[in-house]
Amino acid sequence: MADPTSTPSDRSTAYTNSIGRRSFIRAAGASAALGLFAGCSGDGGGGGENPDGGGGIAETVTIGHLAPLNNPLGVGSKRSAEMAVAEINDDGGIADQTVELVTKDTRASPSEARTVAGELVRQEEVDAIVGTFSSEVTQSIMDLVSEFNTPFLVTGSAAPSTVTEFVASDYERYKNTFRVGPVNSHFQAEVISQYASHLSDRHGWNTFAVVADDAEWTTVFRNRLVDLLKEADLDVPMVNGLATDTTSFGSVLDDVDAAGADAMFRFFAHINGGPMAARWAQGEYEFGIEGVHVASMLPAYYQLTEGAAAYETTTQSGAAGVTDITSKTVPFTEAYMEAYGDADDPPSKPMYMGFVTYDAIHVFKNAAERAGTVDQENNLDTIVDALLQTDFTGVAGQIQFYGADETYAHDLREERDSDGIITNYPLTQWREGGSLESVYPEGLQTAEHAAPPWMG
Repeated sequence: MADPTSTPSDRSTAYTNSIGRRSFIRAAGASAALGLFAGCSGDGGGGGENPDGGGGIAETVTIGHLAPLNNPLGVGSKRSAEMAVAEINDDGGIADQTVELVTKDTRASPSEARTVAGELVRQEEVDAIVGTFSSEVTQSIMDLVSEFNTPFLVTGSAAPSTVTEFVASDYERYKNTFRVGPVNSHFQAEVISQYASHLSDRHGWNTFAVVADDAEWTTVFRNRLVDLLKEADLDVPMVNGLATDTTSFGSVLDDVDAAGADAMFRFFAHINGGPMAARWAQGEYEFGIEGVHVASMLPAYYQLTEGAAAYETTTQSGAAGVTDITSKTVPFTEAYMEAYGDADDPPSKPMYMGFVTYDAIHVFKNAAERAGTVDQENNLDTIVDALLQTDFTGVAGQIQFYGADETYAHDLREERDSDGIITNYPLTQWREGGSLESVYPEGLQTAEHAAPPWMG
């Protein structure tokens, strides 16, 4: 029984099973487990045999989910996780065992995340954890979940340091951690530099300002991106970090304008740039607003800005479901909208973390079935090896991980087309009337990028 003093959680109950689980799962024999796994592997790798011969999946599999539920992004992630679990249970569960989902609210706070992650591993005894939004939250729980050998599939944060300074630096300690998406910000910077060259070719834009949250995940943009833009013979007259509680943008817009930028690449996950877009559109500033902006991924963002968001772009895993990244992308988005499109509370679409969380739960399912166990206490290496074999077609793209000996150990591999263009971090653009188009890369376009009409 959960500690009654613990933080309230949300437990998906698409099934009823109150059998005491951990004691039984530990006692399950390998022979029984092997019998359950025949034909259950769902993506690359194969297997189904547990080479260590221990553990097994003999009863309910519990997946913990961490997200900021005070943010629509976290709500979309929770709903998407529930959809994945319901689908898996409808299809026989994990190795014929029912899956239970327990969601905890991190409130976007590292200290709260440590508290609720502790409840998941100590009281709920989860078999895996998916989620976390900011890199500061993700990294705040890595010591704890590694102590319990809990597979941790990150679905919202992008700082490269999550793998370079943890998994790759101390592999034995942090090998339980994988990032399912989005691509880390090292590759996000490359996407933006490639996109800048695309804007240069299309509009003749050659001068870019860089403005970013003063946060861990944007460090790469203020350094590597600037170098990449200069290597492409593009000018960068302004690089500015903003406090994450910034709410006044007049001087920022004036500075970008004075710098002569054709576009401002802004990287906001903590800052709400909606008021900035309103001032930009009202003042008809002679530059575009491009880059990454989590608030503008909100399906209601156009209405909330009263149309000022038109011509603003953002990258987002899943491309808001407006294009066929894979054959699963649009059907998943439509299913989400059918279930939640008329809900009183947003979001009406999954948002990027929802796409990635949905994929992460399927990735864990397939890995658990390949491993033949969810017993991380005794068989973590087997589970890790199974996760490393992942080659899964998800709703946000094809999911493969970097290997243990690579710089970005256990991180999502970027996908590239024949020209080396990274394709699994697309850009969308708001249009007049509130429609959303996929404008980059070219292989995923539903429309060409449009410059604001006042730029001539």
